[in-house]
Amino acid sequence: MNSEPHANAIADNLASVKARIRSACERAGRSADDVTLVAVSKTWPLADLLAAVSAGATDLGENYVQESVDKVDAWSGPRPVWHFIGPLQSNKTRAIAERFDWVQTIDRLKIARRLSDQRPESIPPLNVCLQVNISRDPAKSGVTPDEVTELARSVSELPRLRLAGLMAIPALDLPEAELKAQFLQLKSLRDTLITDFPDCQALSMGMSQDFEIAIECGATHVRVGSAIFGQRHR
Repeated sequence: MNSEPHANAIADNLASVKARIRSACERAGRSADDVTLVAVSKTWPLADLLAAVSAGATDLGENYVQESVDKVDAWSGPRPVWHFIGPLQSNKTRAIAERFDWVQTIDRLKIARRLSDQRPESIPPLNVCLQVNISRDPAKSGVTPDEVTELARSVSELPRLRLAGLMAIPALDLPEAELKAQFLQLKSLRDTLITDFPDCQALSMGMSQDFEIAIECGATHVRVGSAIFGQRHR
């Protein structure tokens, strides 16, 4: 693929997604400034990430540890906010703790402890979201809604982490009414946590196929990949 046409397509797609975010916020009576677009750049080459940032993307989301480390280390130019949004094994936490700004997939205290222990003192605490299996889907990662408060309490005590919010990936192909109900349940969980954990403001939910519904249900972060970069090529 010729890089220039794809860079132009990324810029056009990014503008379209931002316009859709603004429209969804208007329908919900919210400010578009309250929603952070995380451009999910997994599997895409560094040139495409640079094109997205050049076109106005501020936050990038990566899923695979080695691929993301290579991209962060090779980065040049204005630095985006880096979100790790994939599964994280305990033997790979150091690379993420040293490089990323957010980890959105915390579902075990063991992983959180390692990230805190390995986060350098020279940089700000790592923002983390607890991943909630809001659909109780055996194919999905995450704690159950009933387990959120206990994990939140434990994570909040770790010195090099900042408990920033909740994240969920609902089951695929849910009817819209059920999808909305699950998004609203996640928002209710977040609202409950804020009482004891005031930094727990983020609500990361919604992807390319449903981010507008998520915004109308209160999402503060939406994770959009294919609508910006195109269909993944691996």
